[in-house]
Amino acid sequence: MSKELNPSYIIQDTIYIVLGILFSAFAMKSFLVPNHFLDGGVTGISLLGHEIFHWNLGLLLILTNLPFIIMGAYQVSKGFAVKTALAVVGLAIALQYVEFPTVTSDNLLVSIFGGFFLGLGIGLAMRGGCAIDGIEVLALYTLKKTSFTITEMIMAINIVLFLSAGIHFGLETALYAMLTYYVAMRTIDYVIEGMEAYTGVTIISGKSEEVKEALALRMGRGITVYKGERGFMKDSYEVSHECDIVFTVITRLEVRKLKNVVHNIDPKAFVFTHTIKETAGGVLKRKVTH
Repeated sequence: MSKELNPSYIIQDTIYIVLGILFSAFAMKSFLVPNHFLDGGVTGISLLGHEIFHWNLGLLLILTNLPFIIMGAYQVSKGFAVKTALAVVGLAIALQYVEFPTVTSDNLLVSIFGGFFLGLGIGLAMRGGCAIDGIEVLALYTLKKTSFTITEMIMAINIVLFLSAGIHFGLETALYAMLTYYVAMRTIDYVIEGMEAYTGVTIISGKSEEVKEALALRMGRGITVYKGERGFMKDSYEVSHECDIVFTVITRLEVRKLKNVVHNIDPKAFVFTHTIKETAGGVLKRKVTH
């Protein structure tokens, strides 16, 4: 049975999407809309239209996301498009019929917590396999047609949006909109990537056997070994030696400990790290001890 048809995954995705709808609606009705605040992306376009023309926000969200839902059917999958359509309609219904209290009128609190709850909602919906805000679908489509990256396209769209907000509502409103969008994006990152970030570590050392033993037996980490060559220096380019390149994945709390372990074995070891956004399987979930 495929993942898409597995009942447990369907229930899990549904819970994520429902929670995403509720948090997004809460952010808009309790923070952003009562205080005439804006956000970035397609949600920001809908909020801007609502503020300027006083059109129904739920209807605007459906209309502005509709082209991206259609685009998502071709760029991602038809299942993604169906989920997204249902989520957007669900959000419109929640905005129309679910009552949320206005939490605060303090501009800074509205900007920070409005962005946080909106990002939480969008991130949960993305974990459920859909997109309440379709701007990344547009960026993905544009990436295939032009040389611009997804980040550049999202930034360009938001610059136009924030300039429009500045022209209609003043510079202060545009600045708060940028802060709201920044908080929302950071929250989405945490929801999608997970609160427990992992770090990939690559180690090149002349004492690779001792390094492997220390990582596997003393630190209890799973390791992967690549066969390589070291040397090729400017003054001795012809001289090289075969070596084992050791790779492992650890939590960021263990980075300092690992570097100390490797340094004690080989002070000249070459160690570099990079962030891993999501992990599954392997020897990862171990208690961190220092």
